[in-house]
Amino acid sequence: MFLEELCKTIVIAMGKIIALCNQKGGTGKTTSAINLAAYLALAGKKVLLIDLDPQANATSGVGINRHSITKSTYHVLLEELDIRDTMQPTAVNNLYLAPSNLDLTGAEVELVSLLGREYRLKKALSKEKENFDFIIIDSPPSLGLLTINALCAADSVLIPVQCEYYALEGVTQLINTIKLVTNNLNPYLEIEGALLTMADFRTNLTKEVIQEVRNYFKEKVYQTIIPRNIRLTEAPSFGKPIAIYDRDSMGAQKYEELSREVLGLSPIKPGETEITEEVKQENPGEY
Repeated sequence: MFLEELCKTIVIAMGKIIALCNQKGGTGKTTSAINLAAYLALAGKKVLLIDLDPQANATSGVGINRHSITKSTYHVLLEELDIRDTMQPTAVNNLYLAPSNLDLTGAEVELVSLLGREYRLKKALSKEKENFDFIIIDSPPSLGLLTINALCAADSVLIPVQCEYYALEGVTQLINTIKLVTNNLNPYLEIEGALLTMADFRTNLTKEVIQEVRNYFKEKVYQTIIPRNIRLTEAPSFGKPIAIYDRDSMGAQKYEELSREVLGLSPIKPGETEITEEVKQENPGEY
C-alpha cells in the first residue's frame, strides 16, 4: 500500500497527464476539462490545459479568441512548433492553455502518412511534463488520430458519462480503444475514472443511469456527480471557468469537489473551500 501511494505521489510530482475522452458528443467533456483544470490551478497546482479539439471550445471557454490563434496544437502535432511556443496564460493564475483552432481539422489527414503519428503529442510533452503538476487534454468527440495522440500521451483517461438515455452507448467502443492503446501503444495508460455529468435528480432516469454506470465501472466512478446547472451552461459564452463566473453555484461546488477527488483529498465540509488566500490574492477581483 505504501509503495502504491508513493508511486502515485511520484507521478503527480513529475506532472500527471489526464486525457478527457468520449467519442459521444454532449457529455460535458470540454466543460469538465476546463473546470477541473481551473480548480486544480486554484488549489495551487501548475496546470496546462491542451485543446486537441478542432472546435476549440476549451480555448474560447477560458477566454481566448480562437479566431485570433496563429500558433496552435496543429503546429505542435506537425512538429512545426514546440508546445511551449503555443502556450498562453489564462485569467486563472497557474492555468495555461495550449490552444486549438480550425487548422486542427486537417491534422488527422496530414498525420496519416507521417512516421510516429500516434506519438506526436507525447513527444511534444516530454520536455514540458516536469514543468507542470497536471496536464489536462480535451480530446475531440471521435476515436481518430487526435484522440489516439491524447491516449498515447496520457497517464490516465477520464471518461465523462452523461446521465441520459443510452448513457453507455459508445463507451464500450471507447473502452476497447483504450485496451488497444494499452496493449500496443501505451502500456501505462489507466482509467482515471468515470464522471457522471448532467444529472437531474428529479428523474428516475438519472438514478437508473447512475446505478448502471456504477455497475459497469465499479470503483472507478467518481463520488462527485455533476448536475445540470444553468450557470455551467452560461460560463463558456463569457469565456470563464465556473470558478470565476459563479463560484457559489452548485456546478462550481461540484467541480471543486471533483478536483479534490483527483488530488486525493477529503470532501469539502459545508462552508469550506479549497481556494487559498494566496490564490485569491493572485486572482484579484474574483474572490
